[in-house]
Amino acid sequence: MKKPRPSLYTRHRFPAEVISLAAWLYFRFPLSLRMVEEMLAARGILVSHETVRRWAEQFGRAYANRVRQRTPRPGDRWHLDEVVITIAGKNHWLWRAVDQDGFVVDVLVQSHRDRKAAKRLLRKLLKKSAMPPRVMVTDKLGSYGAARRKMGLSIEHRQHKGLNNRAVNSHQPTRRRERQMKRFKSARQVQRFLSIHDPISNLFHLRRHCLPAADCRRARTAAFQTWADITSVTFAA
Repeated sequence: MKKPRPSLYTRHRFPAEVISLAAWLYFRFPLSLRMVEEMLAARGILVSHETVRRWAEQFGRAYANRVRQRTPRPGDRWHLDEVVITIAGKNHWLWRAVDQDGFVVDVLVQSHRDRKAAKRLLRKLLKKSAMPPRVMVTDKLGSYGAARRKMGLSIEHRQHKGLNNRAVNSHQPTRRRERQMKRFKSARQVQRFLSIHDPISNLFHLRRHCLPAADCRRARTAAFQTWADITSVTFAA
């Protein structure tokens, strides 16, 4: 008996295995759309880079939402940082929060770097999280403390540039992607892309530096199993 087609892929000619592979390649690695097109062609799968783009937008969003549903609650220590990105010749600020294990909590692209922007970030983080963090770690930017006081938060706030390397390092994948895309085209594009990229990155964040090789392999296998479940494909262990 033929296995029924998952509803997510209704009216799509290519099978779930091909679509999920294209989305995984695009969001997991700093590859351009044409690079993904060529990698699929090497496997005998002939699609255009425009098709890959549509798959990334449509199915990437659905995959990321399913990953979020399975993501455990973030740790109780959040590292917050902001980095400048140039969009159409104008500076914008990418605000990001990660927990003590390096998992991205959320990101927000804004045009300012002030108290109002920091307050907007904190509100978004607290709205999405089941409970506030125990500690908030930031650099010396005064906007974080001002926003925290304005909101009346009792979260412990540690300000030290050296303590915030975890958040600073979390920007590196975005910088690599920015170079690959030859700069982002709009703030909306950055927000849309990272809202898909970061949950998928979290799924495959294995913390290799602090896990034995055997545990790392088991964690990777579990991540691939989860990816197979959310994309409705068969996982071959």
